[in-house]
Amino acid sequence: MSNELVQALHEIEKERGIPKHALIEAIKSALNTAYKKNFGMAQNVSVEFNEITGEVKVFSQKRVSDEVKDQRSEIALEEAQEFYPDCKVDDMVYVEATPANFGRIAAQTAKQVVIQKLREAERSLIYEEFLEREGEIVTGVVQRVEARSVYLGLGRTEGIMLPQDQIGTERYDVGQRLKAYIYEVKNTPKGPNIFISRSHPYFLRRLFELEVPEIYDGVLEIKSIAREAGARSKIAVYSLDEKIDPVGACVGPRGLRVQNIVSELNGEKIDIIKFDREPERYIANALSPSKVISVRLSEDEKVARVVVPDYQLSLAIGKEGQNARLAAKLTGWKVDIKSESQVSGYLDDFEDVEELEQLDGEDA
Repeated sequence: MSNELVQALHEIEKERGIPKHALIEAIKSALNTAYKKNFGMAQNVSVEFNEITGEVKVFSQKRVSDEVKDQRSEIALEEAQEFYPDCKVDDMVYVEATPANFGRIAAQTAKQVVIQKLREAERSLIYEEFLEREGEIVTGVVQRVEARSVYLGLGRTEGIMLPQDQIGTERYDVGQRLKAYIYEVKNTPKGPNIFISRSHPYFLRRLFELEVPEIYDGVLEIKSIAREAGARSKIAVYSLDEKIDPVGACVGPRGLRVQNIVSELNGEKIDIIKFDREPERYIANALSPSKVISVRLSEDEKVARVVVPDYQLSLAIGKEGQNARLAAKLTGWKVDIKSESQVSGYLDDFEDVEELEQLDGEDA
């Protein structure tokens, strides 16, 4: 090797930010390993790398002896004094023992170390970059689909979308361009794993932040999200400015803002709910598009008993209970929905029982 390697290490430090001393220490360690692998471990040797010239030499530690019996571990006093004039018998000295073909092995070893370090540095940079972007939306191209997982190209690396992070109604094809939400970045020996999702509730939150400037600016707040990805979502918004209608701002002119989000989610229905600090009004809003007659709360059980018009009962409950289920997730209250006639019938039955008990009391 020559000073070309040293110059290359300097350039790597400058361009890639890998400290030169770290590369040199790694090369030294690898050279020691390479020597022992190729020339045996019997001798106590040290491989030295000259940081200025790039020259590599092997030094063997030997005991000074007046009668050499093992040339691998001993050196004659006269020979040792050529290098160490003051040495005596039984002193330990280092003598150069560089094999003839070790230069080629050293060059290959140094190259492998540099390549490995560059890979490690690249992985570290990618990890740090995407760790900072955790919680953001990224756009990429589908590279492949394996074992039901989708791999999205994100420039220098890939994002992994596991089956549970996908929208069940969507189909993903190679070459397709997608937006997704980064919800976790893990560092592994093979490089960073970037987990992305299109079904995560925060994906919907970030889409609204991108489409609605008032949310991004902090004038509107997203208080809660309930989502069944691919089917329907409810999002509760609140305005810090009384002059701004939170629902209207999210819907946008002619519904353009929310329609852009619906299009991105391939038709997923989105109910935009006005958040209210009064639980009764908030729960009534959450059952939109159904009309609500009354809401009565049971604080101990955390249950909201809701009465709706007869013709609105199926709408309030929703297909397979979806509307009621999402309203419960959004508000944090269990929702028990009854129609007006069901409640009236219950009250009538209650009054009949009360009258019967009164008659029984009079007979007694």
